[in-house]
Amino acid sequence: MKPTPTYANKPTSDNPRDVEAWALAEASRRLLDAGRSPVNEETLRAALQLNQRLWTIFQAAMTEDDCGHPPEVRTNIAALSLLVDRETMARLIDLDVSKLDTLISINRSVASGLTARPDTVAQGQPAPAPQAAARPAVPAPAMAPQVSAPDSQPPRQSLRISI
Repeated sequence: MKPTPTYANKPTSDNPRDVEAWALAEASRRLLDAGRSPVNEETLRAALQLNQRLWTIFQAAMTEDDCGHPPEVRTNIAALSLLVDRETMARLIDLDVSKLDTLISINRSVASGLTARPDTVAQGQPAPAPQAAARPAVPAPAMAPQVSAPDSQPPRQSLRISI
């Protein structure tokens, strides 16, 4: 069995959305670090495998009977997970660090959506910036839907992850 990876930082919140955002930001950070010259193939493979495990957890959570997400959100997360799977497998095969941007952008976008608070988004206020990584200018994913009015949708239940 592989040893548990060590983390440069840890989530500071017990909120599941914050933990999910932190995990995605951490995976992005590791992909960025692994892509720097000189490229260490072992470090790159480890970063890609960590990202794969994280998205596999998201996929599995969408198939659970007690998943509280509406079918449209579940479908969108599953489709995004499949894209991440294909992209990750391609990078594990070719180890081309110049093509890591797609995975990093997806992780950062989803993390950004998870850190957006429905109450501030509904009022038109900017969402707080994630603490772990800078965000690219990419539209928020369907994983964290924006709420137009506080009473229009039931509260979102976050995924439970353990990496």
